[in-house]
Amino acid sequence: MMSRWRHFCMGLARLPVVLLAFAAAQSRAATLDTVKQRGSLVCGVSQGLPGFSDHDAQGNWTGFDVDFCRALAAAIFDDPKKVSFVPLSAVERFDALRDGKIDVLSRNSTWTLEREAGSGMLFAAVTYYDGQGFMVARRLQVSSALELDKASVCVQRGTTTELNLADYFRANSMTYRELAFDTLADAVKSFESGQCDVFTLDQSALYAERVGLANAQAVDILPDVISKEPLGPVVRSDDVAWFNIVKWVAFALVNAEELGINTDTISEALASAKPDARRFTGVEGDFGHRLGLDNGWAIRAVRAVGNYADVFERNVGSRSRLAIPRGLNQLWSQGGILYAPPLR
Repeated sequence: MMSRWRHFCMGLARLPVVLLAFAAAQSRAATLDTVKQRGSLVCGVSQGLPGFSDHDAQGNWTGFDVDFCRALAAAIFDDPKKVSFVPLSAVERFDALRDGKIDVLSRNSTWTLEREAGSGMLFAAVTYYDGQGFMVARRLQVSSALELDKASVCVQRGTTTELNLADYFRANSMTYRELAFDTLADAVKSFESGQCDVFTLDQSALYAERVGLANAQAVDILPDVISKEPLGPVVRSDDVAWFNIVKWVAFALVNAEELGINTDTISEALASAKPDARRFTGVEGDFGHRLGLDNGWAIRAVRAVGNYADVFERNVGSRSRLAIPRGLNQLWSQGGILYAPPLR
């Protein structure tokens, strides 16, 4: 009798775990199923940031963040065109994700504790290591951010940029006059018109915005970097399977560079006898099925956009108007800190 009672009690004790596992299983396939049934991925991007997510008069989107979503669509559908882009302001981006208006946010967003813990969101990976800097009017004749005491500063409202700005000036016992704007475009326009002396944003974005200024020769980007800005795609936290798909597509692009796999070497990779190449291409192993995809998911992502180096150089690096040095975004084996877990 005691033995039966003990087994009954143990069964009750395991019930919450079973229920949680059941709930997790129910949510796991939700986003992927929704995306497949819809027939396309919905990706949240910026309202227009050269090099990262921008569109022309015909509505054609290009950029670093855009290419990530195309790679994700290719991994799922074998078609990088099966994605629609939703331009979002900094203020509305996270609500749009939480409300289910988009499947993934790929919009130069900084990974922070506050944005992740208890927020209903998860950052899937770091795709770009950045840091906040300052663009100044050359007439100020300053060479360091420590010379900006009492300056007027244009900044976008509702961003970590605004918080870092306050921290930096307070930490260095300096004062400033803040002009905050809801959109990045308004902040840039105000800086260009002379309403403020300084414009602050991530270094990569400063390079991007300088390209569009009517008189780019009249401004300088200071060398100071005042923060850590790990940027990457964001998903809702209630779907671990979808989180894993987004995360591993990001890792696949980095691993592809390390393995020397790009759009020109796909045939060679598919025929390779090397174990790591065989796993990457799906010839060996069953990793795609574990993600809820088929085993050719990673090579399809590369076929669509190239590897990480291709995406970087084409959009923001040496082959782009921005010409941003890779710096920290170089592979770990090449002096940077870019590192992806192995696909095995």
